[in-house]
Amino acid sequence: MLRRSLLIAALALAGTAGLWAKGAQAEEKVLRVGYQKYGTLVLLKEKGTLEGALKPLGYTVTWTEFPGGPQLLEALNVGAIDYGTAGEAPPIFAQAAGAPLVYVGYEPPAPKGEAILVPKDSALKSVTDLKGKKVALNKGSNVHYLLVKALEQSGLTPKDIQPVYLAPADARAAFEQGSVDAWVIWDPFYAAAAAATGAKVLQDGENLVSNHQFFLAERGFAKANPQVIDAISAELTKVDAWAKSDPKAAAAILSPKVGIPAEVLEVALGRQGYGISAITPEVVAEQQKIADTFHKLGLLPKPITVSDAIVKLGS
Repeated sequence: MLRRSLLIAALALAGTAGLWAKGAQAEEKVLRVGYQKYGTLVLLKEKGTLEGALKPLGYTVTWTEFPGGPQLLEALNVGAIDYGTAGEAPPIFAQAAGAPLVYVGYEPPAPKGEAILVPKDSALKSVTDLKGKKVALNKGSNVHYLLVKALEQSGLTPKDIQPVYLAPADARAAFEQGSVDAWVIWDPFYAAAAAATGAKVLQDGENLVSNHQFFLAERGFAKANPQVIDAISAELTKVDAWAKSDPKAAAAILSPKVGIPAEVLEVALGRQGYGISAITPEVVAEQQKIADTFHKLGLLPKPITVSDAIVKLGS
């Protein structure tokens, strides 16, 4: 009888310990956010308001910095983060690679936030003059699409130029050394290069491309936690409104993060789109055009349907 009583007590104790462990595990909910050096998410991180907004939902937040959208979305693909931001092109390539991403928001167009630059003493006057020239760009990026559209408008194709695929830092070095004739780049690198070198704008994205910024989440996380996604969007909306109304303060926060003078960042912030919105059919159609263009150029390994990455949260 004593032996049976001891066994029951042991089982009860084990059960209590198990329930405590499960309860503790349930309380340890973490939102893992991926961000880049520039943009709304880094401002949200520095202001620290997301943590407070998610506390009632039982979530804490961890932040991981990535050098670019492709690396950030690769982390999402392997389950290392739940949420992040990228421009137009990286989600397209990530979707083609099978990443379980969903679009959960976007910022308005910022076509003036990217441009084709030439040195201040360059003899090149128009995009047509790029024929046969060396043009530096980040392969498969937003600016790659800008270049394609600019060439198309001028009656040229990518085969008419000599593309030199370089990341921003290497591209700027090549640009300043005269190793390339032109450079296609986005803010804040665009603003920094123009300020430091006096580079001239051959063509920006106005009337050619939208240059949207997207917010993305891991599919399973987004569908299981729509309230978390809504809370993030609400905080991003507040940060966007603040940055738009006080770009000087926003630039002061970003400056030490990106290593670019605050006054230069103010120029870049003036070209940014503000106000996060839900994804619309029109935006999906624009993304599909970009995806189809990259596939036609042989840059995308297979065709994709962008609308497959649009889901109703909580369903």
